[in-house]
Amino acid sequence: MTPVSDWAALALTAAQDTPVALVTILATEGSAPRGAGTRMAVTRTALAGTIGGGALELRAIEQARAILDLAPGRWRVQDYPLGPLLGQCCGGRVRLLVERVDPAASGWIAHEGEALIATLADDTVRRVPGDAAPLPSARGERPAAGARFVEPADVRRLPVMLFGAGHVGRAIARAVARLPIALAWFDTRAAEAGFPGVMPVAEDQAVDCIGEAGAETAMLILTHDHGLDYRLTAAALRSAAGFVGLIGSATKRARFLSRLAAEGFDGEARARLTCPIGLPGITGKEPDVIAIAVAAQLLAMRPAA
Repeated sequence: MTPVSDWAALALTAAQDTPVALVTILATEGSAPRGAGTRMAVTRTALAGTIGGGALELRAIEQARAILDLAPGRWRVQDYPLGPLLGQCCGGRVRLLVERVDPAASGWIAHEGEALIATLADDTVRRVPGDAAPLPSARGERPAAGARFVEPADVRRLPVMLFGAGHVGRAIARAVARLPIALAWFDTRAAEAGFPGVMPVAEDQAVDCIGEAGAETAMLILTHDHGLDYRLTAAALRSAAGFVGLIGSATKRARFLSRLAAEGFDGEARARLTCPIGLPGITGKEPDVIAIAVAAQLLAMRPAA
């Protein structure tokens, strides 16, 4: 389950016949408030996301609302030096793509966390996932119809697999909903699996899917059952996951480590287990407090943008 950012949620209303414009930072030079790939969605009465605020954003909103009067898919490229003319002191330069979202060509929004190859056609912007194209520049001739380039993702999202949709699991899901985190959320119980955003899995399926995790993935294990917690923990420690977090007390940690040792997990493998979860120094057993501590811990380990 890939989270939908604020701009994407608003842009998707284009499918409901609401005119939506999209502002994308194609490239920057020098000091700029946001990086290439940052997006903002604008309607006649609302906006979501930000390209950095200030006069630059006000100008971009004006351009976006003006383009709403054109046909879906129409676009323009705008250059802005961040100096006295905009009343900004960044001293950099920003190149923006402003377009009216075309509902017929908006499927790429589901790939918002990926690099995309954009092609500027006469009447629309076509996008496909990929990075085998030049990066746009903030200087030189502005891209015209026929130009093809990579739109890099604004940030790299940390993949997180969350097992358990109880009170703490739900609090964690709420806490990370607007963070640069790609959350996959699982539960084996029928009632909790029906909660929005939760993927229902059988116990064996949950254990099997852990084995596919890459080194960049963080695991959070907090199910309703200690036996299932142990199976998931053991599977996570056998996987390449970069972080294995288990909810629990010092007693639970000691029991799990003892059992892991008895089953042949060496000291290096056992040392990968983080239990309890959450950034050290944040104390409290309330679900929302635990969730904030876990969110902070995840943010501390995510890859640089």
